Amino acid sequence: MYDPGPMSATPSPTEIKLHQKSRVLEIAFSDGRSFSLPYEFLRVFSPSAEVRGHGPGQEVLQTGKREVNVVTLDPVGSYAVQPTFSDGHATGLYSWDYLYSLGAEQDRLWSDYLAKLEAAGASRDQEQALTSAKAGATKGHCS
Repeated sequence: MYDPGPMSATPSPTEIKLHQKSRVLEIAFSDGRSFSLPYEFLRVFSPSAEVRGHGPGQEVLQTGKREVNVVTLDPVGSYAVQPTFSDGHATGLYSWDYLYSLGAEQDRLWSDYLAKLEAAGASRDQEQALTSAKAGATKGHCS
């Protein structure tokens, strides 16, 4: 993840926009950098315990999130936002540090996520994710 170094602080956001048609959160920071973070990307990298688990190795691979939307985006103090996603997920607090880190590492994180999906035989599409889950649940059962 992005490491701003010991003497520097993460720049603060200067603008945040939700683009519902393209399903992208656009965020600009005080250092001049800006990032376009797709809702799906934000959802699968939610900082919540539901997604990240409570420690290393407890992460839960998120599947079927390609069409997810951000329904609301609420400020949390002066340090974060909390989105509510169309699939009901609403427990992730996205600090400015975390959003900056997601933007700075987006290409690598997305590539790693797609590789994990492929290795698990899972899909970004909800119907395929449900079919894969059902197939996995029925393996080993006799008729």
